[in-house]
Amino acid sequence: MSAVAWPSYRKHTTHRWLWYALEMNERIRQRAMEVLLADDQAKVRSALRLLLEHQTNVKILGEAVDTTRTLDWVKAASPDLVLLDWELPCFSRETLHALRRLCPSVAIIAMSAQLEACEAALSAGADGFVSKGDPPEQLLAAMDDCRERD
Repeated sequence: MSAVAWPSYRKHTTHRWLWYALEMNERIRQRAMEVLLADDQAKVRSALRLLLEHQTNVKILGEAVDTTRTLDWVKAASPDLVLLDWELPCFSRETLHALRRLCPSVAIIAMSAQLEACEAALSAGADGFVSKGDPPEQLLAAMDDCRERD
């Protein structure tokens, strides 16, 4: 009798753990991605905010207008993602490394109106690049790519 009961009990327990693991994975994926907007142009920040506020899986933590405020925000809030203007005042490659030191898990998507900045941003360690002239879908796709890497 116990030989018959054991496999069904084991199967039931395995299914329960499998269901739990799938449920937790879904909850993690559904958790809102916390985003910091770092751009010195108010119009760009407003446009990004307008786009991202309508996304159910995105929470905007705040906005930064320069490198110092960006570093302060990352240190204080540990966002999941920073949308970083590549031409931010006082920005350098060292800023990117400082962001990584402050929050190693942060994803960084560089943004620029200049397409030449793409190669520089990616070689400096950005996780993605989006041109400011690209359609909004490009930015959302880049954000999804960053979410899937986690």
